[in-house]
Amino acid sequence: MAKFELKLPKMGESVAEATITSWLKEVGDTIEADEAVLEIATDKVDSEVPSEVEGVLVERFFEVDDVVQVGQVLAVIETEGDAPAESNVAEPEEQMEEAVSELEESMESAKATVATTKVDFSASDRFYSPLVKNMAKEEGIDVTELDTIQGTGKDGRVTKNDMLAYIENRKSGQAIKSKTTKPVAPIAPSVPVSVNGEDEIIEMTRMGKLIAHHMTESKHTSAHVQSFIEVDVTKIVNWRNKIKKSFEQKEGEKLTFTPIFMEAIAKAIRDFPLINISVDGDKIIIKKNINLGMAAALPDGNLIVPVIKNADRLNLVGMAKAVNDLAGRARLNQLKPDEIQGGTYTVTNVGTFGSVFGTPIINQPQVAILALGAIRKVPAVIETPDGDFIGIRHKMFLSHSYDHRVVNGALGGQFVKRVAEYLESWDSEREV
Repeated sequence: MAKFELKLPKMGESVAEATITSWLKEVGDTIEADEAVLEIATDKVDSEVPSEVEGVLVERFFEVDDVVQVGQVLAVIETEGDAPAESNVAEPEEQMEEAVSELEESMESAKATVATTKVDFSASDRFYSPLVKNMAKEEGIDVTELDTIQGTGKDGRVTKNDMLAYIENRKSGQAIKSKTTKPVAPIAPSVPVSVNGEDEIIEMTRMGKLIAHHMTESKHTSAHVQSFIEVDVTKIVNWRNKIKKSFEQKEGEKLTFTPIFMEAIAKAIRDFPLINISVDGDKIIIKKNINLGMAAALPDGNLIVPVIKNADRLNLVGMAKAVNDLAGRARLNQLKPDEIQGGTYTVTNVGTFGSVFGTPIINQPQVAILALGAIRKVPAVIETPDGDFIGIRHKMFLSHSYDHRVVNGALGGQFVKRVAEYLESWDSEREV
């Protein structure tokens, strides 16, 4: 019999760790190749970890809610055969050497942290790991404040999760603030919420908490302003109605309005590259790739934003395939971490829920987001060489939110106007 190490796989450049949310297999269970063994969650997406081999689960090294680093061994699977399937479980001597090496690195890290920080941790009788000390240093938490944090680790030690929870509460004004540090911005006092016997209290989901945090941070970061424009999309509606059946028969894909709008937005970004930027302190970073984020609704009501990479290089067929694929897998919770990273501009379709227009919050670190309103039949003035007439047209609103720190009203307005021009000048005889 051989043993295979199931490790936490790499999940993208900016993802270094994940939290175990559930084990799908117990010790002693038989596992098929490519069968999911456990579920994990990062700050970006939830996913499953499948087994690369067939065998029996003989050991698990972590429990639910444990935080695991990329590359760490999650479990051991025993396989048939005399040779290891992919990788061996380290021998005790090797494990000891690795442990000693890690301990030495940790000690060196602790020495470096103590040497460079101005915080005197020796003033406390409490034990703090090098990681906790470093987090305290980065957040400006002194020993007096650190000693107030309730630890959930062994013997009441403060863990990384304790620090993350405290820091999040600290930013929202719910934690004790250090006497030696000043908050970046004034924090409004929390208002007591009245609860009676008829009220129901439910816990926010993990993703709900993350979304709430990101949205609040975005409003604190960016100076949000909006521009609105009404667009006549009658040509697009009639063209799509004419070719959607043949398109599906030919390409095996449904043609929705979303890829049509995405194509126009990508073209407008090429015309106005200063919309496709991010801000780093006092510096502006102009993104060379146009990666369009597409807000998609999940079954639980939350939103996730898969990203269409290099959207300006796709033709309409490619755009439709990308939109349908990402939206479909988002609903099934099958997106990979890489597929929700790297966006440079975001589009959200508020019209899906019947909204005429909206004022979306910018998806940091981007500087703008466009909301697509519902398409409606409305009476409108039609200009002709023979005079003006009243007719029925298909119209919608585009709502453009942008960061007024770096995008002025002229640029924000010109960009959304250019999107409208591309949509209104649609070629009714276009072939795909």
